[in-house]
Amino acid sequence: TNLRSLDFLLHANLTELEFLQVRKNSFSVISEPVMQSLPALVYLDMQGNSFTCDCDNAWFLQWVITNKQTQVSDAYNFECNFPPNLKGRKLLELDVRSCTVDVGFVCYISTACAVMVVMAVSFTHHFLQWHLVYAYYLLLAFLYNTKHKDKRAHPYDAFVSYNANDEHWVLGELLPKLEDEQGWRLCLHHRDFQPGKPIMENITDAIYGSRKTICVISHDYLASEWCSREIQVASFRLFDEQKDVLILVFLEDIPMQQLSPYHRMRRLLKRQTYLSWSRAVAHPDLFWEKLRQALETREDPAGEHLLLSVGDGIPGERPDQ
Repeated sequence: TNLRSLDFLLHANLTELEFLQVRKNSFSVISEPVMQSLPALVYLDMQGNSFTCDCDNAWFLQWVITNKQTQVSDAYNFECNFPPNLKGRKLLELDVRSCTVDVGFVCYISTACAVMVVMAVSFTHHFLQWHLVYAYYLLLAFLYNTKHKDKRAHPYDAFVSYNANDEHWVLGELLPKLEDEQGWRLCLHHRDFQPGKPIMENITDAIYGSRKTICVISHDYLASEWCSREIQVASFRLFDEQKDVLILVFLEDIPMQQLSPYHRMRRLLKRQTYLSWSRAVAHPDLFWEKLRQALETREDPAGEHLLLSVGDGIPGERPDQ
């Protein structure tokens, strides 16, 4: 009868049909709804039809093999007619595993990937958080330095990096001495940062817009996230430009064991001389004179040889250590 499809059986209501013979017709795909519309089928004869050997017939192939109610006559001799590269191949030899979705396997893969992502994020956050933050701000500093490397003018003599808890010393001691008496122009957070501008842009502009950076270091400074970022950008400028642009002022004696977690600070101390306010109580004039000399030194590497005798050595260490 040259049937091109068996879809007409879907609405035929042949619920009691047990025997179906449709030999030598032209249909090539058997859908699941067609077979489900014949719940009483016992014997099916489809010899002489040419089948499509792709995922369209994946369900029918599995049904032929696994169903226990219906006998499919001569099923092992069903041949493929499409696609051309599979023409003549036996239908039951077709591997249809790629056509089915293993929900359990997909769930397993998804769960495993999710667990790995959570573990990676947790590990990164716990162990590498500051490395990533540092790399990010180094990139910002590098981009800023590349953009402004030809602009030699510095509107400020020094940017003062300090913690808010040390503001009383900065405003009461440092600012009057350096600005009022010695005539230096300082850049301070509360006074000179541009309102509405991202804070990291303000910090980068302040550091690269000043000839020097003065870091006022205390226990609170070491514990501050923003102060850490400021000294990171300043130290990047120091190592990148190879200029004497960083001045370390310790307000307190900090034992070496407390500096151990701050490897960057320790590395700076090994390279940079520094001033100690706590040790300058008996000679405050000498402290301010040394700070003036540090601000006056040239930015080229030759300027790094200035000896700041007030507080030489690692803070918290004895002179013989």
